[in-house]
Amino acid sequence: MSDEKLKLGVMVHLRDDPEAAIKKVADLGLETCQLGWPPTMTLEDGELVRKIADDHGVTITTLWAALPGIAVWNFIEGPITIGLVPPEWRAIRVQALESAARIAGEIGVQSITTHCGFIPEYPGDPLYAGTIIALKQVARTCQAAGVEFWFETGQETPITLLRTIQDVGSDKLGINLDPANLLMYGKANPVDALDTFGQHVRGVHAKDGNYPTEGNSLGKEAPMGEGRVNFPALVPKLKSMGYRGALTIEREISGEKQVEDIKRAIEILTPLL
Repeated sequence: MSDEKLKLGVMVHLRDDPEAAIKKVADLGLETCQLGWPPTMTLEDGELVRKIADDHGVTITTLWAALPGIAVWNFIEGPITIGLVPPEWRAIRVQALESAARIAGEIGVQSITTHCGFIPEYPGDPLYAGTIIALKQVARTCQAAGVEFWFETGQETPITLLRTIQDVGSDKLGINLDPANLLMYGKANPVDALDTFGQHVRGVHAKDGNYPTEGNSLGKEAPMGEGRVNFPALVPKLKSMGYRGALTIEREISGEKQVEDIKRAIEILTPLL
């Protein structure tokens, strides 16, 4: 295993003030970020935020591409609203991902990332076939743009995600491992999930959470160290499998408590780098 240290980053969102988003990363003393990328953003927006990032010495590791339309983050409406699985949203969302890929390529960001949705376990499901066709189109655009497409983990089991990657069949595919999501959706223990898809992990959300305990609702996100993700086991296992990307802290709240929890996560993760 290499002694090379992993880099820390934080998830930030590009809304009205790109300067504030990037300054937050620098103020935390971090070198990298994943950038939440609304579907309305343009190349000009990308060029501006890349310049701001360069000025602050921050590397954008992925454009986290939000998708147009409705998304309901639960087990009931989620399968019919999230990602590329719902047929009625598929075409417009493919276009949004293609736009994000082209912009990422133009501004020198290595990848785009998104949730693909509740990809069916059964490969004979028509929704599975349609999702694969859509992903192949996105992968071709990523190939042409010179960027990778990263699947954010969560709504699908590890073996379904591995099968999807194999069936799309592009060398521009990777995984953005959100270990908390695997727990919160009840899909897997993230440390064990690496045995199935660890070789494909290109990015990591350093986020903590718990298993669901009610049939309709996701498990709860938690401050790092207060959930069920075993980071002292997860990070060394990632490194032993060759992972050299960033650990991107994500805390899905806002305000002073978010900053406090991010700083605590930095303390927990730094010895593991």
